[in-house]
Amino acid sequence: FAHTHKEMTGLVASPWVSGTFSFSSSSTTTALSSSSEASKFSKYKFSTSSPSSSSSHNCRVVCQSQFAAANELKFLLHDVLESSGVDTTHARAAREGFFSQIKKFSDIERQTSISINRGVDLGKTALYIAAEDDSLISHSSVPLPVDAFIERLDDLSMDYCSQNSSSFRSSPENLLQCLERYLYVNKGFRRTNVRNQPEPRALYLHSVLTHRSGSASMLSLIYSEILKVLRLWGLLNFDAEIFFPHDPHSLPRGYHKQKSKESDQPHIMTSQSLLVEILRNLKYAFWPFRLNHTRSLFLSAAHAANCTDRSNSVEESGFQLASAKDAQHRLERGVWTSVRFGDMRRALSACERLILLETDFKELRDYSVLLYHCGFYEESLQYLKLYQDTKNASIQKLSSDSYSDLEEDAVEKLMIRLNLILMEEGWSRPSCVRKFSL
Repeated sequence: FAHTHKEMTGLVASPWVSGTFSFSSSSTTTALSSSSEASKFSKYKFSTSSPSSSSSHNCRVVCQSQFAAANELKFLLHDVLESSGVDTTHARAAREGFFSQIKKFSDIERQTSISINRGVDLGKTALYIAAEDDSLISHSSVPLPVDAFIERLDDLSMDYCSQNSSSFRSSPENLLQCLERYLYVNKGFRRTNVRNQPEPRALYLHSVLTHRSGSASMLSLIYSEILKVLRLWGLLNFDAEIFFPHDPHSLPRGYHKQKSKESDQPHIMTSQSLLVEILRNLKYAFWPFRLNHTRSLFLSAAHAANCTDRSNSVEESGFQLASAKDAQHRLERGVWTSVRFGDMRRALSACERLILLETDFKELRDYSVLLYHCGFYEESLQYLKLYQDTKNASIQKLSSDSYSDLEEDAVEKLMIRLNLILMEEGWSRPSCVRKFSL
């Protein structure tokens, strides 16, 4: 049973090849390359995913390289930290590891269930996400030991086999019940509701493996990794699927796919949707502008920037107003993180990785509004224009409802403000870069 992940990942080539985004440790630049092969986010249109993805609410990016070579767009997070005196070597390496995995995605693999996908190592990808954020906040001289936590995942599978060997001779239903009893009773894994009370350690795989408390997406990932190992070892002789719960409290459960119902279909988590869920949970948990659960993250940031029509807003509580005011005040003082009101570093890193995943063009808009609050007006305008160009070229149009209309109105106001700022005579980038609070 040794070297489980090596056996699995050995089926796919893994060398680092610069693709959509170039990562250069020497120039400390994360850029959207403008070459015909490397520039996926230069000038691109969106179409819906493959036919098998009818339940997906995202778009799949279909890119066309028409962007001018001089107009490269760059991710800013690592460069800003570097200019502030923070060593980003480990963060950049983790980002490269993340990209080295997701660049293996084909259109079909993006829509493959997490219980059978083998093209992308989802466990390792989740640990690269954790490793980057750990480096951003800890400034440790030692990177997060990704391989050690991969071994912990493997140990779960081996331990289950040693304790429950008789389950492989029983019915599929009994095997899955034994596996869930092993995970949720014997090992004590439990679910945390990350939306109501965001708990950072429930959002990172290494912490979940350590503390055994995690989000539904993390528990589903661990469940799927065990199923994949059992299938690799020839111990799983039926088509197992994972039921991903959309309510706040239920645990991920396995079932025999041949006996599934049509109502189970929306609860199948694909490889792409799992990574999107993991990153959006992080984005939500660390978003620096928290208002209420009925307002989108973008609107909360636009509201803090006075880019929304407050006269049409519902009555806001003192806590909600204090949240927006506190977030703006912290940024003006150069403090980018707060215990109660988010962490700009990790919100930016989540946005950048969601853009790399190429699933939803609204991530460009959300990244833009964060850059605006950080004082990077030129880059904010570039990403906002890219969002509008992509939206206009999209086959899948945005739904027209009250909140969508509010969001688009805020986009227009933000666009006007950014253009006015950049048109001001004598405007220049601030000489001192806002520092990240430790």
